[in-house]
Amino acid sequence: MARRTQELGRFTDVALLVLISLAEGQKHGYRMIGDIEEFSGTSLEPGTLYGALMRLEERGWIEPVASAERRKPYRITPGGRAALGEQLATLRRIERAGSTRVALGPA
Repeated sequence: MARRTQELGRFTDVALLVLISLAEGQKHGYRMIGDIEEFSGTSLEPGTLYGALMRLEERGWIEPVASAERRKPYRITPGGRAALGEQLATLRRIERAGSTRVALGPA
C-alpha cells in the first residue's frame, strides 16, 4: 500500500529545517537546499529559503559568515541553537502524544 502522507500536504517549518541544517555547520543557500532535501525530503525553492534566512537573521538565530566566494554562507548562533533545542523538545512531545493516540485508536 502506498503512503498517503503527500495527500496531507507539507508538515514543515522552513525556519526549523534551516536551523537543523546549520546545526551541522555553516552552509550557503544552495548547499542548505540540498541538505534539507536529503534529510527531510522537502524540496525548497530559493525564494522560500532566502525569506526564512532573512527572518532568522533578524531574530539573531543565524548570521552570515565572511567569505571570499560569491555565495554567502551562514552559521547558527548560540541563540539559534537554543531555539532549535526548544523546538525539537516540543516536537518530541507532539510525537509522543500522536504516537500514543494513534496506538489507542478511536474511542
